[in-house]
Amino acid sequence: MYLVAAFYRFASLPDFADLRAPLLDLGRQRAVTGSILLAAEGVNGTIAGEEDAVRAVLAHLRADDRLAALEHKESWAEAQPFRKFKVRLKREIVTMGVPELDPNETVGTYVPPTEWNDLISREDVVLIDARNDYEVAIGTFEGAIDPQTASFRELPAWLDEQEALAEKPPVAMFCTGGIRCEKSTALLRSRGFEEVYHLQGGILKYLEEVPAEESAWRGECFVFDERVSVTHGLEPGRYSMCRACGDPVAPEDEAHPRYERGVSCPRCFERYTDEDRARFRERQRQMDAAAE
Repeated sequence: MYLVAAFYRFASLPDFADLRAPLLDLGRQRAVTGSILLAAEGVNGTIAGEEDAVRAVLAHLRADDRLAALEHKESWAEAQPFRKFKVRLKREIVTMGVPELDPNETVGTYVPPTEWNDLISREDVVLIDARNDYEVAIGTFEGAIDPQTASFRELPAWLDEQEALAEKPPVAMFCTGGIRCEKSTALLRSRGFEEVYHLQGGILKYLEEVPAEESAWRGECFVFDERVSVTHGLEPGRYSMCRACGDPVAPEDEAHPRYERGVSCPRCFERYTDEDRARFRERQRQMDAAAE
């Protein structure tokens, strides 16, 4: 079994570029896979490997006083969920395109998973899913508004257009692990919203802590690794991934005439040309040969 750790921490890291080489060396030495993003605003990552190796990387990060309070979420996978280990330098650890926001200074009120159901059952609360359309498509909280965004960059403009938010009502937001809500709630606070909440630890923490029989979650939660989706208890879900577009594929989609493993799915077939699909087909052939 491989330990999977997802984490982020907003912190002032003006020397973030200097952190890359030691982190990359340690991860490679310990055969860790996954990716870590470093930026002046903090760190964000999901890594996997043998338990002691993953914990060594987390300990290395926390040895920096600015990241000492870094929290992580754990789950387990039977196979390595990533192919390589990468440490990348970025302008933002989650790209919203509003660089002046600082979640270290202003952010929404954290709501623990055990108190989330009570909050979102309030009639005056507007519940917003801060994730992208392909994530929402396979699961969300009952009653949540789907912004139908293709990327996180589209969310600020969508929020500006919503009549339901014109009077600045109480707003509750959620995302996979919590990081996108840090910026989303900070944005609303900067625009004068007084009651802004977000799910502490994200959907993953909710699925880990709240029993299925008490859950307001419907469907599965998309994750950005080879597991593709998880359910309550963070058990692997039923979805696979389309290697052409990266979207989740349900078992019934695999029976569709436009589905071809590694080449296309019903959702993306029209996006690509026959030449593209020929290239994807060759890539899949090489991947299969390498796996054998």
